[in-house]
Amino acid sequence: MSNPNDSVLINFAPQLGRILIVAGLALATIGLLLYFARPLRLGALPGDLTFSGRGWQIAVPLGTSLLLSIVLTIVLNVLLRRR
Repeated sequence: MSNPNDSVLINFAPQLGRILIVAGLALATIGLLLYFARPLRLGALPGDLTFSGRGWQIAVPLGTSLLLSIVLTIVLNVLLRRR
């Protein structure tokens, strides 16, 4: 005798597969960004503020935040306009 929940799992499997693929791509992108962050000078762009004193340091990455915001806006607009 089959379990009624089996059909729910079978119907959800393609959606779960897509979610896992998107999550994997997002993690790979974040990993590449972190790997290349130093050569790209992320966190040390003009506009990034750093305050330090004796035994403390505060970084305010305004330039990096602006750059990432612009890049993500363009990428998401290109990806979401396809639909």
